[in-house]
Parts: sequence; structure tokens; C-alpha cells
Amino acid sequence: MVPHKAAFIISLDFELHWGGFEKWPVAQYQQYFANTRAVIPRMLDLFVKQEVHVTWATVGMLFHQSRPQLQAHFPATRPTYRQQRLSAYHFIDEHGIGDSEASDPLHYADSLIGQIIATPHQELASHTFAHYYCNEAGQTLDQFRDDLRAAQKAAGRYNQKLRSLVFPRNQFNEDYLRVCFEEGFTSVRDNPRDWFWNIQSTQHESYWKRLNRGLDAYFPVGRQNTYQLDSLDVRPGMPVCIPASRLLRPYNPKELFLNTMKIARICAEMDRAAANNEVYHLWWHPHNFGSYPEQSMQGLARIIAHFSKLRDSAKMVSLSMGELTDVRLFPKTKS
Repeated sequence: MVPHKAAFIISLDFELHWGGFEKWPVAQYQQYFANTRAVIPRMLDLFVKQEVHVTWATVGMLFHQSRPQLQAHFPATRPTYRQQRLSAYHFIDEHGIGDSEASDPLHYADSLIGQIIATPHQELASHTFAHYYCNEAGQTLDQFRDDLRAAQKAAGRYNQKLRSLVFPRNQFNEDYLRVCFEEGFTSVRDNPRDWFWNIQSTQHESYWKRLNRGLDAYFPVGRQNTYQLDSLDVRPGMPVCIPASRLLRPYNPKELFLNTMKIARICAEMDRAAANNEVYHLWWHPHNFGSYPEQSMQGLARIIAHFSKLRDSAKMVSLSMGELTDVRLFPKTKS
């Protein structure tokens, strides 16, 4: 990257059922996650055709072919959440999981991870090993460290070293950043600077916060969400924190014209970033496409086509989180 150009970042929270095991009944989500698995190769095909660099922040439990292989990578200590149902290990003990990806495609994704790694410009990153909640009562910093070590060990199956991390449920925790760095993570996704993105718990979050997050997808509720590259702090012994700009919300047939409005809002924000040589960081979960995959892919295709126009006019480049961090740390390097 030439540092003075605008940068388009995409980070994806790839989790399948591990992203909501405590609230999503398996029997009711079979088709939803079947659709998710089917749409991921289509995303990869779109990204490779348009040369879009993407960070896939993946739950480490997906990095396996079988249950014995998964259990071999369990961390030395597990999170002692005050509410046990938030633990993936508690879910396994109480409900069980299948023996392989073939029998249980909601909890294993070895074949999809192989496709991600084989696709140019895709960064395999971490969403922790067991969808770890850093702001929930009962868990400890040492348990978080062991979780990250398990994620790195599991990634070793693919000869991958994980460098970027996204905190599950966006429970960004400043106190945990040094541990991230010590376990090999040089970049972490931060939340937008708006009050309604300050997420302290998955439990009993106010409706008012959630409402404002939803409204901001369509109307200017929050702050300006593009930013200069040199605004990202570089601190010794700490990862570079890269704020998210916008969540790409899933297609909703009840929203009618709002579906078009949210895509137009994203494109307008990309234009602003391009005009001011700023960073624009878009994120979503692949499973957000699970209910209406065709319509969701059409919306994504419009966003990527808009980026391609900006790139072709030499106004914007596509970078993964890891690549953006490299540019921030080594600004004379071109990529």
C-alpha cells in the first residue's frame, strides 16, 4: 500500500453455531447454517475476482476435523463464567456435539478454512478459541491467555500463525490487549467510538443501546466513522487497535427501501474515506447471510463494485487488518 491512499478493510466474525450456542437451539438453525456454509465460497469467489483483502476472524473450535482433534487443543484452563451457560465447554458437556464436520457442520469447518487459506489475500485470524467473553463476570486474564494459546495451537494445523484478533460480541477490553500482543496478535479490532458500541456484557444490555446501533445503519446517529491511518496508536508491547466503521446488517424483507438505504450509506462513507485518504472498516458475520443469502450477496456485490471503482480511480486500496497494521508500523513499506 502507498500510505497516503485511503484503505478499505473488511473483517468477518466467522463462528457458525459457536457464535450463539447459549441462545440458538441447534434443531432450529440447521438450514440457517447450511445457507451460511454455502454462501462462504461465493464470498471468497467475489473477493478473489475483485482482489479484495479480507480478515476472517475465526473461532478456534472450528479449526478441526473431529472431536478428538478438537479436544486435544482444549486450553489448560477454561473460563469460569459466573453464568456457566456462556461457556462453550459447558455447552459441549450439556448438549454434546458431533464427531466430525460431516456429521456436525455447525461446529466444525475444516473444509471451509482450507478454502479461506487457499484464496489469495485472505487473512486467517482469531475470534478466540471458544468464543471467549472478555467482559463477563467470573473469567480471568489467565484463562483468556490460555484460550489464545489454544487458538494459536489449533491454527498450527494449517501452518498458520494468527496475527489479528476480534473480541467476541465486541466485548473490547483494554486490560486484555497486552496478553493479546504477548500471544502473537499485533492487530485487534476496536469498536466504533460511539457510546452505544460500549458493550460490557452479553446479558441484559439496554434496548436503547441496541436501538441506536440499529438506527445508525441508516441515519447519522453516531460520530464520523472514517479516520486517518496515523490516528491509530502505536504503543510498545501492545497491538494496534483498528476501529470498526460500520456493521453490514443483514437483508430484511420487512425493511423495504431501508435495505437500499443502508448500502447507499456504506458507499457514501467509502467515498468520504477515499476523498480524505482515510480508513473505512466494514464488518459482519458470514452467518448474517444465512436467512436471505441471495439478497444479501446482491448487497455485498454492490459494495464491492463500488470499492472497485474507487480502486480503479487510484483513490482506495484493499487491505486486511494485518496488512493495515504493517503499514502503520512500517509506513515506508509498499504492498
